[in-house]
Amino acid sequence: AVYECLRGGLDFTKDDENVNSQPFMRWRDRFLFVAEAIYKSQAETGEVKGHYLNATAGHVDEMIKRAVCAKELGMPIVMHDYLTAGFTANTTLAHCRDHGLLLHIHRAMHAVIDRQKNHGIHFRVLAKALRMSGGDHLHSGTVVGKLEGERNVTLGFVDLMRDAYVDKDRDRGVYFTQDWASLPGVMPVASGG
Repeated sequence: AVYECLRGGLDFTKDDENVNSQPFMRWRDRFLFVAEAIYKSQAETGEVKGHYLNATAGHVDEMIKRAVCAKELGMPIVMHDYLTAGFTANTTLAHCRDHGLLLHIHRAMHAVIDRQKNHGIHFRVLAKALRMSGGDHLHSGTVVGKLEGERNVTLGFVDLMRDAYVDKDRDRGVYFTQDWASLPGVMPVASGG
């Protein structure tokens, strides 16, 4: 399916957040298959192609092993589920940036945490925590679809992820000025549309 999608005109595809390393699809076999599909579609189209390989695993050493394998295969990006694996695992995997590998962050499990009206942690806080722990892209949701949110609040998430300085704007859910200084931004990715 990866080859057909890339050959058909998509620039990037991604593993599902639930795809890790099941008996019917081991991670190393999948990485090799995807690399072959990418190189074949690039050769046929003359375009740069890619795939977000899910490096999430039950142990940090295993995640690093998967990221190293992706890099050795010449892949430009890996994906990580930062809420299910944890912030410490994410901070460890954020070394990808130092090795020329982008780290795409998926927010699997966020609804259990941020969709509760009476308790939980707002996605604004989760997005800030991700920016501090490291990552290059983060699913930010959209104003429509299954990850929908109020337009102004979603734009507030986007500002907090990418801007170096964010002014207080209650309409966007930003309740105090945020100066990120030299901390790198995170590219918001529309998702769940």
